[in-house]
Amino acid sequence: QWELVVRTNVSGILPSIHVPTLVVWRTESRWTPPPLDMLLPHAKLVGVPGHDHALLSGDWRAPLVEFERFIDSLTGAEPELDRVLATVMFTDIVGSTEAAARHGDRAWAGLLEKHHAVVRRELARHRGREIDTAGDGFFASFDGPARAIRCAVTVRDAVADLGMGLRIGLHSGECERVDGQLRGVAVHVGARVGASASPGEVLVTSTVRDLVAGSGIGFEDAGVHELKGVPEAWRLYRVLSV
Repeated sequence: QWELVVRTNVSGILPSIHVPTLVVWRTESRWTPPPLDMLLPHAKLVGVPGHDHALLSGDWRAPLVEFERFIDSLTGAEPELDRVLATVMFTDIVGSTEAAARHGDRAWAGLLEKHHAVVRRELARHRGREIDTAGDGFFASFDGPARAIRCAVTVRDAVADLGMGLRIGLHSGECERVDGQLRGVAVHVGARVGASASPGEVLVTSTVRDLVAGSGIGFEDAGVHELKGVPEAWRLYRVLSV
């Protein structure tokens, strides 16, 4: 359990937290407070006496007093609702143009209809939400990354029975919600991750992998990738088992 705690890193999604946040720290802990102005710009940091990093060990009264004060200070506070944390999924049929030419328009339209039915069935089962369908690809969102991964793997395997291969990419991050649509850098990252996948591959960012630590989902390091139009290089992971 301790190994799981120390290797889990969710710093990439902390800036998406817009609700009032309190961080309580033991002033004599051997771990120093993180740079809150970068990770949680709206958070309040309070130090309490003691050296035990676990707040409810030792003198547990001081942290609870700070919790109570913080809660009392929130009367009338309203969270920002136009930005949400979501896991986005992008799918794309491999070689769709060639397949359409090979099957002919009518047969290909029938295959696409079956493909769409499979994807929508699995989105409903895994509580995903269809955002957009462009041609033969889907853009969907989930409020839980583990469900998103399991949906992606199930969709990939089910569509393979139709003789189709999929590229699928997932990323978790802060998105702007406008008229039911999701926008923002996180959406662009998810799309680029999907474009980086090989046929039959489900790729996720390190953010997604860290968020599902302990879920039993298996990953393999797929290396560092430059995502077109997205700052910095990103380490991606291949989903092996769910």
